[in-house]
Amino acid sequence: MADMASQQNTPAPRSAPQSAPHPAQLTVGFDLDMTLIDSRPGIRAAYEALSAETGTFIDADLAVTRLGPPLDQELAHWFPEERIPEMADRYREIYPTHAIAPTLAMPGAREAVAAVQAQGGRAIVVTAKHEPNAKLHLDHLGIAPDAVIGWLWAEAKAEALREHGATVYVGDHTGDVRGARTAGALSVAVPTGPCAPDELHAEGADIVLGDLTDFPEWLASYRAERT
Repeated sequence: MADMASQQNTPAPRSAPQSAPHPAQLTVGFDLDMTLIDSRPGIRAAYEALSAETGTFIDADLAVTRLGPPLDQELAHWFPEERIPEMADRYREIYPTHAIAPTLAMPGAREAVAAVQAQGGRAIVVTAKHEPNAKLHLDHLGIAPDAVIGWLWAEAKAEALREHGATVYVGDHTGDVRGARTAGALSVAVPTGPCAPDELHAEGADIVLGDLTDFPEWLASYRAERT
């Protein structure tokens, strides 16, 4: 899912992929929050810490029900506009201390990434999250994609998907569906985040799976049909 959990206002420049994928090579993109990881416990803890530090009420339980959009959009519910850049920076600073350890892998996450790689493909993560924090999550949980690209939400994800030659993008949010469609990639959705199956279908998802545990079987069928 894309992710509100840590986007900066000025993204750091991203490096190009080390080697351009062969046109026939399978490359699958995955969203992070609520697609590969259940970051709700960690994000809740980070918001509670920010609230305690600033003395500003943040309904952390409500905030974690709407993961997906960039961090600034959530902070706008709790802080005046002029304080959002400062609060976003502080949230990112305290995030590793509070949010990494409580976060869990979603069911089937490791197997989904491994299934792509077992087919000789590349699995990449494209997320709205602050990229260093995204990498901390993946390293902590032992999920090993071939590339991680942060700072991108919704249609902007198409930039990285095209750059890396992704033909499939897997996410939990309608913003992920829009990103896949903008890139011309197949949109595979999982209703494990804030968006129900009918919302994902209505946005234009090509495939809606129950969760990532269904992904390896779907991928094998998809590859068999293509070959």
